[in-house]
Amino acid sequence: MLTLFPDKKEFFANASKLTVAPLWVEFVADFETPISAYRKLAGEEILLLLESAEKHDLMGRYSLLALGAHATISAKGNDVQVVVNGKVTTLQGVKDPLGEVEKFIKQYPSPQRKNLAPFWGGAIGYLGYDCVRWFEPSISAPSQDELGVPDMFFLVPAVVLVFDHRARKLRIIASVFTDKGEQAYDLAAERIHSVVEKLSLPTQLSPLCPAAAHLSITPKSNTSRERYYEMVEQAKEYIRAGDIFQVVLSQRFISDFEGDPLDLYRVLRFVNPSPYMYCLQFPEGFSLVGSSPEVHVRVTGKKVEIRPIAGTRRRGQNKDEETALEADLLADAKERAEHLMLVDLARNDVGRISTFGSVDVSDFMTIERYSHVIHLASHVTGTLKEGSSAFDVMRATFPAGTVSGSPKVRAMQIINELETSKRCTYAGAVGYFGYNGDLDSCITLRTILLKNGKAYIQAGGGVVADSTPEGEYHETINKAMAPLRALEIARNIPK
Repeated sequence: MLTLFPDKKEFFANASKLTVAPLWVEFVADFETPISAYRKLAGEEILLLLESAEKHDLMGRYSLLALGAHATISAKGNDVQVVVNGKVTTLQGVKDPLGEVEKFIKQYPSPQRKNLAPFWGGAIGYLGYDCVRWFEPSISAPSQDELGVPDMFFLVPAVVLVFDHRARKLRIIASVFTDKGEQAYDLAAERIHSVVEKLSLPTQLSPLCPAAAHLSITPKSNTSRERYYEMVEQAKEYIRAGDIFQVVLSQRFISDFEGDPLDLYRVLRFVNPSPYMYCLQFPEGFSLVGSSPEVHVRVTGKKVEIRPIAGTRRRGQNKDEETALEADLLADAKERAEHLMLVDLARNDVGRISTFGSVDVSDFMTIERYSHVIHLASHVTGTLKEGSSAFDVMRATFPAGTVSGSPKVRAMQIINELETSKRCTYAGAVGYFGYNGDLDSCITLRTILLKNGKAYIQAGGGVVADSTPEGEYHETINKAMAPLRALEIARNIPK
């Protein structure tokens, strides 16, 4: 027999003034893992797994697995589809589709529950890069959209599994919408029981052998080397003319992949553990598998945080070479200037929604190491203005300067001119908006979009005045190397 917290009497005694509240059951997590739970729940139409790796560790404190659609809110261009308990509403010509997510979540304000989980309910999903057109009308639509995925997709989950790796506990949390009274409590309890039953079933996972893999298939790109070189030279002309200081130009790699998205995620999280890792299965026949190094923006209570990453070197073959590469990166005037420029841009973005004088920079130009590259990183914080919300923060900071350029608007206009294909999910954001007002999101980098037997990986290089076409081209390849290697290993996992 499961012990639900709180029981029905206590729940309604404390939830009378709330529109939504959590109901949960707690287990010792000494057998189940996020990966095994994902496999057992794979029959769900939508299944969203978010994890993290802390510095020098393969795993952060929490893993979140969201399922069961109380609602979904998606958008293509300015057309929005809202599905609530199976009822579909289509809205056309919406000026700001993110506002539909905001309106939905703001119906259900809930206090902080720090002892329960960082996220137990709200909206979880992604914003594609091209959503910027909702916030900055001067950015016109790109001419080609080869992938055809939604610009935005958010799930309002009925159930969230929270793995607390530090406490070694698993909480299965269901959202109770209190306007339905005891019926809602009973429904949430049924959902928890259903998940527990599925988790009690046996499952099989193929053995993962993360051996070194050499790329046996050269991926295609939507941009030839010659065309990318031309793009860099054109960008430098804009820099010389004074239009911009920096712009991030990308290319998309395309490869065949018929394997299991979860197996691909298992490989990627091993070969490239990062602060943000995710395996997102959506109902329109596509998945996102990612391992992003960079926070887009985080809001916890009134604290706003951005951690810009700019400046790159490959990893060294040994400790001495690594030390030399780190020293070279820290001493490189071009890399330092580019990083400083993007820290200033982050300060400006945070300053737009922070109280006067609260913006601060810490951890300035520190080295961060990832599987295939070394980066420079800094930390920018501020205090959220009174009357502003996490949604305002997202609008003020989207997209990140580290994937667009400086000045941001003009850089995005130039990206739109030089990159002929829609970026789709690349350089957007993956994360959640909680009922409690918090937000945590990462930039969609080192990410593989899977659709119709194809894998798409996009990576960019920051072009400044003294960039070389060859250098920026190889930077895009280095950044794409971890997901490309993961694809190669995952192809060889037995089915």
